[in-house]
Formats: sequence, C-alpha cells, structure tokens
Amino acid sequence: MYVPRMCRCVMSLQVSIREGESQDSLLRRFQRIVQTSGILREVKSHRHFLSKGEKARLKAQKSARRKRRYG
Repeated sequence: MYVPRMCRCVMSLQVSIREGESQDSLLRRFQRIVQTSGILREVKSHRHFLSKGEKARLKAQKSARRKRRYG
C-alpha cells in the first residue's frame, strides 16, 4: 500500500474483544469508534492539497451556510 510522504503519521485504534462478544458486535463497536474519533474526516480532508486561500474561501462558505441555516 502506497502512503504519500506527507501522510506518514500513525493513527491507531485498539478494540479488544470482550468476553462473550460476537465478532459482529466487535466490528460495530470498532466502526463507531472510528466515526467518533474523526479519523476518516481528517483523511478525506487531506486527500487533495488546498492552498491557504482555498481553505479560507471554503471556511467562509461553510460559515455563510451555517448563518443561513441557523440565523
């Protein structure tokens, strides 16, 4: 698996199986931990390079959407 030079950080989550726990519930618990930790969101945000100007423009757009939605 190719990992770009900039993204060689280690993000590890450990989930140990509980006594009497099925593999399905272990997998569900792991997926919930991954969702709440925000790892996937961070990986998706680093998928493409964004310049400082683009980041600022996207931040302003998100802020405007929030203001429209919540007043």
